[in-house]
Amino acid sequence: MADTAHELNTNEKTAIVEGLHNALADTSVTTMKAQFYHWNVTGPEFGSLHALFEEIYGDHFAGQDDIAERIRALGDYSEGSYKQFLERSNIEEATKVLPALEMVEDLAKAQETVAAGLRELADLATEQRDPLTEDLAIERGRIHEKFAWMLRAHLT
Repeated sequence: MADTAHELNTNEKTAIVEGLHNALADTSVTTMKAQFYHWNVTGPEFGSLHALFEEIYGDHFAGQDDIAERIRALGDYSEGSYKQFLERSNIEEATKVLPALEMVEDLAKAQETVAAGLRELADLATEQRDPLTEDLAIERGRIHEKFAWMLRAHLT
């Protein structure tokens, strides 16, 4: 069993780092989407959505750092440009102001997509005997699923 990142073989690290780069991209694009919606939400639920969107992007900003630092611990450099993130991400960036409930729906779908990617990363990390990345992916996935649930609650 690998005890440190340096004990993983090159193929194991390559696959895990690729998954981490994808998670970082998805998280980063979702962070910006939440911040964009925070800035532009209007309507009767303004207060609660404005606060929820801020909670989401605040959490995700910290999550980006955790993911990027794991990439570094595995010996690779983290990508950092939005161009790189957008090319890699499964999340589409927000480019126009939507009605509040469409923002909620769009951000909930983004949360579900990020969580699904993190579940895949956790499975990969388990296969590659990297419990530290597995733990990170599980924790971050749990957070994204919670935000998806909180957002969907606004739609019922």
